[in-house]
Amino acid sequence: MTADANKPPRFVPGQPDMWAFVLFETLVFAAYFSFYLFYRTQSPELFLRAQAQLDLRIGVFNTLVLLLSSWSMARCVQSARAHAHRAALSDAFLAAFFGLLFLVAKVLEWAKQIRMGNSFAANDFFTYYFFLTGIHFVHLLIGFVVIGVVVYQLWGPARTCQGSRGSQQLVETCATYWHTVDFLWVLIFALLYVVR
Repeated sequence: MTADANKPPRFVPGQPDMWAFVLFETLVFAAYFSFYLFYRTQSPELFLRAQAQLDLRIGVFNTLVLLLSSWSMARCVQSARAHAHRAALSDAFLAAFFGLLFLVAKVLEWAKQIRMGNSFAANDFFTYYFFLTGIHFVHLLIGFVVIGVVVYQLWGPARTCQGSRGSQQLVETCATYWHTVDFLWVLIFALLYVVR
């Protein structure tokens, strides 16, 4: 028997349908980002002036919060694989807490920009700022439903099928969605807050 025969088979976590969705979402956001970059080249001074009104510290805070959320979700998957359901539940709730913290910070940031006169219609930069962060916000709200599915799988009636491959695959599929939303935020953060 060869050494390779002793290794467990490799597999992509989650369900293939979710990966198809991830690819679709990535392509859609790539189109949004392309439009943003095109309009930025048309009015670079306006975009730089408008971008300077964003608080980079808030953007960094939100990014760190979502990275912590992703880390918590990754720990949730690892704990679920080890059948440590109590630890997995704690990590799922922690991921949700960080997600909620992000949403509150984002709403406060929007309110601050609107008070400064930077509404959706203020200029092209803020149109894209509110559009991209708003679409991401909606995706994150959907993510809370996804975390609810994870919690249901780890706690309550679904726990009777703990350890089943289907149950674990569903947890991994939900985690894949959550990681995708976090990944998209990192790209949005780079485009709106960092790229000059």
